[in-house]
Amino acid sequence: MSGPAEAASDRVTLSERAARQIGKILAKEPAGSMLRVAVNGGGCSGFQYDFEIVQERGDDDVAIERDGVTVLVDATSLEYMPGAEIDYADELIGAAFKINNPIATASCGCGTSFAI
Repeated sequence: MSGPAEAASDRVTLSERAARQIGKILAKEPAGSMLRVAVNGGGCSGFQYDFEIVQERGDDDVAIERDGVTVLVDATSLEYMPGAEIDYADELIGAAFKINNPIATASCGCGTSFAI
């Protein structure tokens, strides 16, 4: 999905809030660390997002960069989140990364599980 035929509406984006929070997290990690976001089967809605700090980029990873931070998403996971925005919400009930996925038909209260 990272080729020239990729439509702008299919790109995964990173909000300013998310980039700022990822920057704070990665500042405590070894230099060159990146956040990996993946979609795995499971969770209470069928699919779940997985977040991991990594130091190396995979061959099929697409890098999403904003404000000096890098988020990696593998090509297979991108198929489950075209046009999604990775955001960060700091609300009264708690702070968490949220993925606003336009193809998700349902999600769970935990915020990391979704159905398509």
